[in-house]
Amino acid sequence: MIVIDDPNSFSQHQPHQQGCVATIGKFDGVHLGHQLILDQLKSKADELSLPSLVIVIEPHPEEFFASAPELCPARLSLIEEKLAIIESFGIDYALVLRFDRELSQLSAEAYVREILVEGLGIAAFIIGDDFRFGHQRGGDFALLQSEGKEHGFEVIESSTYERNGQRISSTYVRDCLKDGDFTVVEQLLGRPYSISGEVIKGRQLGGEIGFPTCNINPRRQRIPLLGVFACHVRLNGELLPAAVNIGFRPTVEAEGGALLEAHLLDFSGDLYGKTIEVIFRAKVRDEMKFESVDALTRQLGEDIARVRELIISSGRA
Repeated sequence: MIVIDDPNSFSQHQPHQQGCVATIGKFDGVHLGHQLILDQLKSKADELSLPSLVIVIEPHPEEFFASAPELCPARLSLIEEKLAIIESFGIDYALVLRFDRELSQLSAEAYVREILVEGLGIAAFIIGDDFRFGHQRGGDFALLQSEGKEHGFEVIESSTYERNGQRISSTYVRDCLKDGDFTVVEQLLGRPYSISGEVIKGRQLGGEIGFPTCNINPRRQRIPLLGVFACHVRLNGELLPAAVNIGFRPTVEAEGGALLEAHLLDFSGDLYGKTIEVIFRAKVRDEMKFESVDALTRQLGEDIARVRELIISSGRA
């Protein structure tokens, strides 16, 4: 999959100016609903013998406009995670469309003309009937249909995926994560929920109290999980059980951003600088503030015992 960051550069990869079949969205989590659209996109592109292209909006508009991190929806996946999953569906191109002040001021008509028509030369555009775009969300499905007739591209309503009568959406996935229902989350995503990142140095308090951790910066304005979890850490192709805390460490820090801390059970070794994937299996408890480091240490011992039980009961020990 070829990734571009400017619609006008698409023609450089298309010597015969053949155009494409495209869709657009935030694709947060790339859940089964998104995956159905990717299949629909690929099918239509094959039908027209054109390349398939996914426009991924980055950052999310809600993040751009939010005056504080807690005012925007929690982010399920980072751009590199989205692109990796999209590529696995055999998509030919991805346009990472930067959402900034200039784009937010672009009228809906200019959005269609400059990005979709002149930039990408779309032959067909697959989109949900609730999609809004352009300055002050002035563009909608009806306007796209009108613009499609004028500029010669087909507008196709995207397919939807339901579970027990409820449409699968990123909001639905966030709600299930908040409830700690990882079985349902796995069903919605078609895979277990995970967070990947490079192991960084922390305060190393965990090692001092007997519970060394691998620390990851989640790199999100707002994360979808807080608390202690039973997880697996994927390292060099192997799944290792781990007790994972995600939060703000209220017992030892007065301020600072959220951090993911993974204590790998029965493991020793230096992982600084390595990239690991943390796969969530079950929630153990909410984040808590303790009166002392000794109280925290006792609770961590209980947490790890509970993680062992949950990992064994999951059948994935």
